[in-house]
Amino acid sequence: MLKTRAKYYLGQVVRHRKHPFRGVVFDVDPTFSNTDEWYEAIPEDARPDKDQPFYHLLAENDQSYYVAYVSEQNLIADYTGGPVSHPDLGDLFGPFEDGSYPLQFQLN
Repeated sequence: MLKTRAKYYLGQVVRHRKHPFRGVVFDVDPTFSNTDEWYEAIPEDARPDKDQPFYHLLAENDQSYYVAYVSEQNLIADYTGGPVSHPDLGDLFGPFEDGSYPLQFQLN
């Protein structure tokens, strides 16, 4: 059995290591759980290992808001202290406080 522990938590603000976007973690997969087509679309020299946590983010950059799926190795914690402006945040989280967003729904 694979034992993986996620480094980032639900509601935490994170930033991509290489690309200019940040977001809020709203779900975590213990290992890669997307399509092979999605994975194969990543250039081979940049493909992350599948055996690590992958994070679903409510993401934003200078031009848009979207949902991102990112490997743990490509994320870093965002300590800028600024909120994220994604329009769907209110559906899942409470107001920004102390650098993160509190959950607004019950987990199973």
